[in-house]
Amino acid sequence: MTFFLGPRAVSAGYRLATFDRIGSTNAEALQRARAGERGPIWFVTSEQTAGRGRRHRPWIAPRGNLASGILEVMDVPPPLAATLGFAAGLALVAALRSAAPDQNRFTLKWPNDVMADGKKLAGILLEAEAVGDRLAVVTGIGTNVVAAPQGTPTPATSLRTLGIELEAEQLFAALSDSWIEFRNIWDDGRGFAEIREKWLQLAAGLGQPVSVSSGDRTMTGIFDTIDEAGCMIVGTPDGNRVPISAGDVYFGTAASAGAA
Repeated sequence: MTFFLGPRAVSAGYRLATFDRIGSTNAEALQRARAGERGPIWFVTSEQTAGRGRRHRPWIAPRGNLASGILEVMDVPPPLAATLGFAAGLALVAALRSAAPDQNRFTLKWPNDVMADGKKLAGILLEAEAVGDRLAVVTGIGTNVVAAPQGTPTPATSLRTLGIELEAEQLFAALSDSWIEFRNIWDDGRGFAEIREKWLQLAAGLGQPVSVSSGDRTMTGIFDTIDEAGCMIVGTPDGNRVPISAGDVYFGTAASAGAA
């Protein structure tokens, strides 16, 4: 099979660059932006050899997985652009449900993971650079279709392991269409309040004990909500509500143990 855009994406004027094999779709997108590309354009492959996740962790996509990145140039400040990641998570869940309609096992883990049965199925990485007086934003979405990495901080799974038989090409076509819906709701950040409400409906661990590690600091408490900037709000044992802007999140036993 070959990658193709869904009909909504085509009608909306999105373009597509496909690769049999590439180091990183995000890196390619940013390089094109520096050379004058303004998008919107998807960069897609089923084999990525030098991808990365948050905190520069490797995110390798063996052949058959889906590595995709969407480049758009926007007139928005970086903190607001960062909230696009929540729309991306919603778009991927919608695509998964569209392609596998009998599946309701997908949730969203703050800040950037799509989960299935409590394990990481996909990761989202936003990267941005100034181009002139605007911002080139790349939303990278890596999905474990046929295989999942081992030894990750959060245990990972794949669609194949879950018994869901989908090709990367099928999933991408659905994703390119669902992206239109949630990108339009987000509306350069103006619609983040609606995105936030939809995201919270799928949030993993909401109302449960949580541990968030960042550097040498660990915060424990209850996952209360996300705020209007996308920060996780943790209710602490002393009654405070603390906003967290970044960190590794652990629920369940790991949270109870302080994610030690």
